[in-house]
Amino acid sequence: MSLLALPSPPTKKGKEKAEAKIISGRMTAALTVYSGTFMRYALAVTPKNPLLFACHFVNFGAQLTQGYRFMQYWNYGGREAQLATKAKGEAKRMGHDSVEIAGDAKAGVEVLVGEARQKAGDLKERVVK
Repeated sequence: MSLLALPSPPTKKGKEKAEAKIISGRMTAALTVYSGTFMRYALAVTPKNPLLFACHFVNFGAQLTQGYRFMQYWNYGGREAQLATKAKGEAKRMGHDSVEIAGDAKAGVEVLVGEARQKAGDLKERVVK
């Protein structure tokens, strides 16, 4: 079966969703230059190799996308935005936890106050007798 017969190029699902902080800027730059250079050579050789050109063209686009994600994360505020979103989520979760803890504490205090009133009433009856 020919590679051209495939409906789409084989890809790893989920790889494009990897966190931007693990992208290597140096490696992305090197692979971008490599793909760009070999796109040129795929057409410069005789006979021309359009399939090799297409492979390097797709890789070149993928590396440019990774480069954009790298720059966005490290140089243009993406990291700060991600950390702020994470902090807001944690604060919201902690807020819900603190409301729940406060509710439990209030219920515990109400039980203790009820018990104290009961004992105070019992003591008052003993003193009055």
